[in-house]
Amino acid sequence: MRSVLLVLGAALIGGGALLAAGLTAPGRIATPAAAADSGEPRAIGRQIREYLIANPEVLVEAMQELERKQDTQRDAVAQKAIRQHKTELLSDPDSPFSGNANGDVVVVDFNDYQCPYCKRAHQAVKQVVAADGKVKVVYKDLPILGEPSRIAALAALAAAKQGKHAPLHDALMEFGGKLDRARILELAASVGLDVALLEKDMEDPKFKQLIDRNMALAGALGVRGTPAFVIGDQFVPGAVDAAALKQLIADARRR
Repeated sequence: MRSVLLVLGAALIGGGALLAAGLTAPGRIATPAAAADSGEPRAIGRQIREYLIANPEVLVEAMQELERKQDTQRDAVAQKAIRQHKTELLSDPDSPFSGNANGDVVVVDFNDYQCPYCKRAHQAVKQVVAADGKVKVVYKDLPILGEPSRIAALAALAAAKQGKHAPLHDALMEFGGKLDRARILELAASVGLDVALLEKDMEDPKFKQLIDRNMALAGALGVRGTPAFVIGDQFVPGAVDAAALKQLIADARRR
């Protein structure tokens, strides 16, 4: 909102300078110095303020238009990135996945195990994938919320070596408390992982490299937080519920 006010204020002040010029004597053009000396900008500023107070909907309209333009720009950047990075999005052999390996729609899920919105979206993804046998979900760990997020991501990725990425992913996403290394390893043990082997596998450099690739990919797409999804060829920032996800998958099938 503050950025909208600054932009709007700058535009109005710019217009006010022109108005000040028009209010000078016929045949005379006011210079900025002359306008400042005359006090006209302050008067115009008061008029602008009074107008905005009397018509606050102008600010709402300006904010909505700014958001629309930003969304359009974001979508254009994301669409270009999806085309350019399709292989990394869909076919990175190190990225874990669930659902149908040969599904007709792929959902790419950027997530952080400490993100409450990711946990909410996880339930929708799990529900939809269970009900729709033709969806593949590719997981892109994006640990942006601190060291526990990074440890959880490494643990989930390393769990794939024991064939247990899905159980640990679910356990981490469905855990409602605060994560730390000890709790992450407890959750790993609870789903049947060999914890000693898991800790060793977590040191494999390829998992850090995979997270770095995910970060770069998210940057190219314009991801600004988690969760974020690519569904078919559409970029979807933020959490989605089951109904919205079903519709997005249906839209992807039509395209």
